[in-house]
Amino acid sequence: MSESHVPAALSARGISKGYREGRSRLTVLDGLELEVGLGERVAIVGRSGAGKSTLLHILAGLLDPDEGRVDVMGGQLSNVSSAKRASIRNQHMGFVYQFHHLLPEFSARENIAMPLLLAGADVAEATRRADELLAAVDLDDRSDHQPHELSGGERQRVSVARAVAARPAVVLADEPTGNLDSENAALVFKLLTELGQSNDSALIVVTHDQGIADEMNRRLVLEGGVLRDLERG
Repeated sequence: MSESHVPAALSARGISKGYREGRSRLTVLDGLELEVGLGERVAIVGRSGAGKSTLLHILAGLLDPDEGRVDVMGGQLSNVSSAKRASIRNQHMGFVYQFHHLLPEFSARENIAMPLLLAGADVAEATRRADELLAAVDLDDRSDHQPHELSGGERQRVSVARAVAARPAVVLADEPTGNLDSENAALVFKLLTELGQSNDSALIVVTHDQGIADEMNRRLVLEGGVLRDLERG
């Protein structure tokens, strides 16, 4: 937990979310609490249908909770205007998905530069940072290739580079190695953690991969609509 006088990179307080199923209501999240500090690495695990995707969408500002709020670097992310939400996401957050979600018409370099351009960087600065990250993920010789010209592992490495390009305070990753073979999965996770640590980013990973979960500072399981700590070892 972060010290009380230091704002958490991300905090979720009293998060509840449910859905109507006919005449009944299915509660997915029930007063959930989470606080993650800068530089901290947290894995969230749980059975299928436990609500991990719903939680991640709320933490990412893609879905509002029925109750509670999410704050990122002291700024409220949930239940605010779309403009404020976009500002916080662009300034403080990076995302890695199971499916890379790269823009197909842009090159690897352009995809990585995009978050910087959205945050107001000039083209030269964004290009320099993109080239630096392409070298870090060993894809400097693929910088002008579009996603369809890259392998699955290469596309996910570009996705990781894009997520950390703007040096975000928080990186959220949704099954980032779920579609990769074991060799590429290990490489992508290594890059994700190393690049995140170089920026002192908080890293929150939803995963079914026990090996990934074991490498994190904290392992949390989502069950019964709340998070609880798992003992290490």
